Amino acid sequence: MKQKLKAALLVGAVLGLCVQTPALAVQAKKAEQTTSKKTIKKSPVAAKGSQPAAKSASKAAAKPVGKTAAARSGKVQASNAAPAPTRKVAAAGKPAAKPIRQVMMDMDGDPRRLALYSASALVIDQSNGQALVEKQPDAVVPIASISKLMTAMVVLDAKLDLQEVISIGDEDVDGLKGTRSRLPVGTTMTRETAMLLALMSSENRAAHALGRHYPGGMPAFVQAMNRKAQSLGMFHSRFEEPTGLSSNNVSTAHDLARMVAAAARYPEIRQYSTTAEAKLELNGRIRDFGNTNALVRSDNWEIGVSKTGYISEAGRCLVMQARVADRPVVIVLLDSVGKMTRVGDAQRIKRWMESASLASAERRKV
Repeated sequence: MKQKLKAALLVGAVLGLCVQTPALAVQAKKAEQTTSKKTIKKSPVAAKGSQPAAKSASKAAAKPVGKTAAARSGKVQASNAAPAPTRKVAAAGKPAAKPIRQVMMDMDGDPRRLALYSASALVIDQSNGQALVEKQPDAVVPIASISKLMTAMVVLDAKLDLQEVISIGDEDVDGLKGTRSRLPVGTTMTRETAMLLALMSSENRAAHALGRHYPGGMPAFVQAMNRKAQSLGMFHSRFEEPTGLSSNNVSTAHDLARMVAAAARYPEIRQYSTTAEAKLELNGRIRDFGNTNALVRSDNWEIGVSKTGYISEAGRCLVMQARVADRPVVIVLLDSVGKMTRVGDAQRIKRWMESASLASAERRKV
């Protein structure tokens, strides 16, 4: 009986254990789910807390760029043209590198970098006689109507009456090149008007008439031209007639610089050669005449003497006495190919001189 009772108790214990185990498993599973749910609930909080950090980091990264007052106000002016160069700390014992802008200006100050299209060119600083630009300055070449500056000086040196009336004759018609003229044969004018037209508009018939009405006629006038050239030290120059239509009127850039400097001492030449335009009554009609050098009409140029020239043998020529970059200079440009090349060369010389002057001023500030 006792044995049966023990057996029954043992079976009951085993059955109770079997029933209890699933319950514990269910409770464990519920506990696991509860823990998982709690974990899932906490993760959004963590993400929510990380978003402001990311935004603030993003704002912090953008803030210096957008908040740079100098960039907005334009105080860093160099950035308008190009990005501001990064400032480098010089190594010990080594000088800091020069700013790029300064180096570029130094390069621009080198006359060898001037791209001039005239075959012969010369720029002389009249304050010290220094040659600022030289390109085949001693080549002997035809000078075309640049000759008319010598024509004017010879007339003025003779102290002839500028109000005396002279006439255009058959002898004044161009028989060399067949050029046209707005002064028909028989036109009368004062010697002063003839000189104005010769210098301003490069009228060949006016220039020829000035020589023909010289005491002793044309031969005496040409002799006076060559004597004047010798007196100015123009030893490589020769004049055959007063207009420049002959290719035998020759000179060098160096000689012409002497001639232009001498011509600048005559008030009449300064006035007539730089007159932009004039209305003249000739043979009862009002006619408009203009200057052959467009630069005399420019507000950017301060020109004291001007003369252009052209024949096929000489190419396009231009000489000027002017003030550039606050310096008195004589500019000689000979045998330029292309109608506007001589003007372009003059503009390039002017820009180069102004850039070099600016660079020099900035170096003095450093």
